[in-house]
Amino acid sequence: LSPGAKMGCFTFIKVMMILFNLAIFLSGGTLLGVGIWVKVDGESFLNIFGALSSSILQVVNVSYLLIVIGAILLVIGFLGCYGAQKESKCLLMMFFSVVLIIFIAEVAAAVVALVFTGLAETLLTGLVTPLLKEKYGVDATFTHIWNVTMTEVHCCGLNNYTDFNNSYWYDTHNSYPTQCCGMVVESCNSTLAAQADVKGCFDQILEEIKTNAGVAGGVAAGIAALEIAAMAVSMYLYCRLDEK
Repeated sequence: LSPGAKMGCFTFIKVMMILFNLAIFLSGGTLLGVGIWVKVDGESFLNIFGALSSSILQVVNVSYLLIVIGAILLVIGFLGCYGAQKESKCLLMMFFSVVLIIFIAEVAAAVVALVFTGLAETLLTGLVTPLLKEKYGVDATFTHIWNVTMTEVHCCGLNNYTDFNNSYWYDTHNSYPTQCCGMVVESCNSTLAAQADVKGCFDQILEEIKTNAGVAGGVAAGIAALEIAAMAVSMYLYCRLDEK
């Protein structure tokens, strides 16, 4: 290619890099704002987006998840956009490094999720079960999230009804949540809960993920492709700056 064509190609890729990362930056700001909103006023958020409460995100704290993802996207978007605009090799290399670290972490997480499902269940049990015992029936937002989740997904607790043993809810009402008995009785005791044999939410969500594995795999592959393309473009700009 002639020097003019090379310069035109460089300028085009630079502009695309700026626009792409500007979109990432704005998306990160939006997610960060929503995360702060959920943290400050979770009840109104659930009233608007209650239908989404059956998703896997309800197993963890949605507000912190959105804040962390939003902050990461803000950093990535800023490094990519500002680095391309200022033609800064330092910022472009930082952008490349951050995206590479995230890509490696995603691959590692996917491998762990596929190979160590039992370990994931153990870790979640250690984190979520104590929260169910302490917060269910005490924290209105937490209780509402789990009530909607258990109702929509037709599940009980994380593993089963025994997650509520020695919990605030059981000690106060002397029964398990009605979802643990299939919502057919007002007072759900251990005998009825054992007979109903309602699955835990982890198993139900895992089943749902396996059912939609193709869609999840396609989304994951698309995200991975975007990350690889972003790294390739940033490295191209980085290398071309040496020739300018």
